[in-house]
Amino acid sequence: MEETPILIAGGGPVGMTLALNLARYGVRSLLVERNPETTRHPKMDLTNGRSMELFHRLGIDEKLRDAGVPRENAFDILWVTNMVGHDLHRFHYPSAEEKTRIIRERNDGSQGAQAPLRVSQVEIEPVLKRAIDENPLIDVRFNHRFDALLENSEQGVVARIVHSDTEEAIEVSCRFLAGCDGGGSRVRRRLGIELDGEENVAGAFMVHFRTDDRDLMQRWGPVYHLQNGAGTIIAQNDHDIFTLQAWLLPGMNPEEMTPQGVLESWIGTHFDYEILQANPWFAHFVVAERYRENSALLAGDAAHQFIPTGGYGMNSGIADAAALSWVLAARVQGWGGDRLLDAYDAERRTTAWWHLEASRRHMGVRGQISELYAEAGDLLEEGPQGDARRADLARAIAALGNAENESWGVEYGYRYDESPAIAHEQGAPPVDPLTYRPNTWPGARLPHVFLADGAPIHDKLGLYFTLLVLDDTDTAAIEAAADALAIPLEILRIGQPELRTVYERNLVLVRPDQHVAWRGDALPADCKAMLALVSGG
Repeated sequence: MEETPILIAGGGPVGMTLALNLARYGVRSLLVERNPETTRHPKMDLTNGRSMELFHRLGIDEKLRDAGVPRENAFDILWVTNMVGHDLHRFHYPSAEEKTRIIRERNDGSQGAQAPLRVSQVEIEPVLKRAIDENPLIDVRFNHRFDALLENSEQGVVARIVHSDTEEAIEVSCRFLAGCDGGGSRVRRRLGIELDGEENVAGAFMVHFRTDDRDLMQRWGPVYHLQNGAGTIIAQNDHDIFTLQAWLLPGMNPEEMTPQGVLESWIGTHFDYEILQANPWFAHFVVAERYRENSALLAGDAAHQFIPTGGYGMNSGIADAAALSWVLAARVQGWGGDRLLDAYDAERRTTAWWHLEASRRHMGVRGQISELYAEAGDLLEEGPQGDARRADLARAIAALGNAENESWGVEYGYRYDESPAIAHEQGAPPVDPLTYRPNTWPGARLPHVFLADGAPIHDKLGLYFTLLVLDDTDTAAIEAAADALAIPLEILRIGQPELRTVYERNLVLVRPDQHVAWRGDALPADCKAMLALVSGG
C-alpha cells in the first residue's frame, strides 16, 4: 500500500492548483487524473482578477498570461444581428495591459491586485501541468483514475486508484482525500453526497472551430464575445480559434442538429472553417449538500456547477483550492484544528450559492435580451425601418446593462459570515454584488494597495497568518500566544497611517488565503483564545 499526506482525485485546473498550493506550504500530494493528457475541450475562457491574484502567489501568473490572449487586447462584448449583418451595442472593457495601469492609478483598495486574463482551458491546463510536473512535492499520475473509497474516518482515507489502460489497481493510504474530479465526481458519489438545486436549467450546442477568415470574424475588430439572442461566439485567441455556444431553445432537438448547420446559421453565411469539437451540453444550478465527509473533501465542479454566465465556475474552483490547501496544510502540519475542515465547508459552500445566484441573475438578463431579439422583427432589413428596429434594440440592451461582466462585488466582495473559524463582528453590512467596496470586516478578502515602496501588500503577507500593524502597538502578547499554540504568525508593520481609510483598524489579522480572520484597534484581551478560534482549535 502506498502512502501520501494528500490524495487529489482530478487533474483539471482545480486539482492542479490545489497541488501547487499544497506544495507552496511544503505539503506533498499524489494527483491522479483519468485522462492521459490535458483537455482539448475549450470550456472556460476567462480567468478573473481574483484567480489571477491567487495564481500570482504561485508564481505562474506571467506564464498564464503568455499562454492567453495578448495583454493589449480588450475584453469588449459586442451585440450583433449576425456576422454578416449589423453591430448593435458594444460594452467596452479594458485590456489586461490597460487594467494594470488603472490598478496602479487607483491605489485606494477598490481594485484587484491583478488584471483578468482571457485564456481557454485548452491553453491554461498545459501551463499548470508543466508546473506540477516540475514540482518535487507533487507525484503526478495522469492516465490513473480514482476508483473506490475503501475507508474514510477522522483518522484518514484508504482509496483505490486504477491505471486507465492496464486496469492495474493500487491502494493508497492518505490523511486526506480531495475530490476535484468534475461534475460527475466519482469521489462525491462514493461519499453519498447529493447535489442541491436545479439540473438541466439550460442547454447549448457548442461548436469549437478554426478559421482564417478574419475579414468575417473580426469585421468589427478583435472582440472578446460576439452575441445575439441565439448565443455567443467567444474569440479564444483573437486570431483563428473561436467557440460558438448556441442556445438550445424549446423545440430544438440536438440529435437533429449538425455542427455545420448550427455554425453557419448563427454566422449567417457559409465560410471556410475547420470544426475542432462539437457537442450539445446542459448546464445546472447545483451545489453539493456538504463539502466534507470525515477526511474526504470536495472542490471545484465536484462541489458546484453553474451556467457559465459570469465565469464563476472554474474561478470559484480556484478559490476553493486556495481555501482548502491551507486548511489541509494546517491539519497535516499539526497546528490547525479539525474545525478548519468544517470552516472550509461553511465558507466555500455559502460562496458557491452566492456565485450560483449571480449566475442565475445574469442568465435572466440573457433571457430578456433573447426575447427582445425575438420581438424586434427583421433586424437585417436595410433602410429606415430596419435602422429603427436595430436602434431600439440597441437602446434596450444598453438599458439592461452587462452585470455579467461587471459584478465586482461578486468577484471580490464575498465574505465568510458563517464560518466557525472567523472572529465575527456584529453589524456587518450586506455585500453589493455589483460594486466592490474595500473593507476589512472579518471574513472579507484583504483589500489590495501598493505600499509606499511600490510593492503590493499581498506580496508582503507571510505564508500563513500575518498581523498587519498600522500603528505602534506592542505585539509581544499575540506573538507569545502564537508561539504557545505553535501557530505560524508573522508581523507586518506598515508605517503608513493614511492606510487606515482602507484597512479601517490598526490591527488586521490575515489568514493564509488573504481573508481577514480578526481585526481591532488593540490586541484582544485573550490573544490565545482568538488564535485558537481562527486556527480551528
